[in-house]
Amino acid sequence: MLSKKKIHPTEKSGFHPRNKHGVRYDFKQLIATCPELAPFVKLNNYQDESIDFFDPEAVKMLNKALLKHYYDIENWDIPKNYLCPPIPGRADYIHHVADLLLSDNPGFQKDKLFPGNKIRCLDIGVGANCIYPIIGSIEYGWEFVAVDIDVAALESAQKIIEQNPILTGKIELELQENKRHFFEGIIGEDEHFDITICNPPFHSSAEEAQAGTLRKLRSLTHKNVSKPTLNFGGQSNELWCEGGEEKFVSDMIWESRRFATNCFWFTALVSKQASLKAIYNILKKVEAQEVKTITMNTGNKTSRIVAWTFLKPGLQKKWKASWN
Repeated sequence: MLSKKKIHPTEKSGFHPRNKHGVRYDFKQLIATCPELAPFVKLNNYQDESIDFFDPEAVKMLNKALLKHYYDIENWDIPKNYLCPPIPGRADYIHHVADLLLSDNPGFQKDKLFPGNKIRCLDIGVGANCIYPIIGSIEYGWEFVAVDIDVAALESAQKIIEQNPILTGKIELELQENKRHFFEGIIGEDEHFDITICNPPFHSSAEEAQAGTLRKLRSLTHKNVSKPTLNFGGQSNELWCEGGEEKFVSDMIWESRRFATNCFWFTALVSKQASLKAIYNILKKVEAQEVKTITMNTGNKTSRIVAWTFLKPGLQKKWKASWN
């Protein structure tokens, strides 16, 4: 039996004001842009057009349509079982770190875009999808160096770049050969980045990742699901690492000290509120000059961006002056 059609607000709550995905999906428009999406769109129990978010192929096709419709990405695909991230949340990260760069800078106003050819962003763990560099380069014109430890992921990202001329010259890919490092072997002695971004592996083990997926599916379906389906995919290094995000970000902070004057802002996405205490303690130990926490509310999920810099106010001012 079909339920009565729900009346939904046109705008989604919590998204950044510049996020193009802060409104409900218009599937008619998306299908007009990307006809391949059509077979995956059906009426749900509430008579709303939607896709089956438990179907990895449907989720991937929705991403393809969103990237084509909003960012003019004509050709996008990822290998089977690689992470297919929700684009609205990824866009929010980019917009929030843009505001971070704009903060306390009298030379720019928040309603104006950055002079992108002067902003360099380092993406730690770009993945096969290349989403952050796509959004950052298209929305703001930033230049990206995108790093990963997975050769196949980088090959996929390179293919996306080569098949979309709009990305030409904006994204450079690098392989991190030492899995224990983040910036070592990537940032040259005299190289500088205005911002670094990272979406760390969330879980601390494969078992924890599987249990988390099962909890999510049971919550969404109200059924006793026993077999996890990774609707957004993901390789082991994308989903979990020893110690989880808390250790991952903590290790990143320790290493960032050695590149204190090479980067203005270091940032990382932190999903678990419980991870913050340890992360703040490490930031205190490394004597970060300034620490900021930016809360993001995308849909029903709350996460936060932790940002830190080692630059003293005088150096911050000098660095920002170079953008003018």
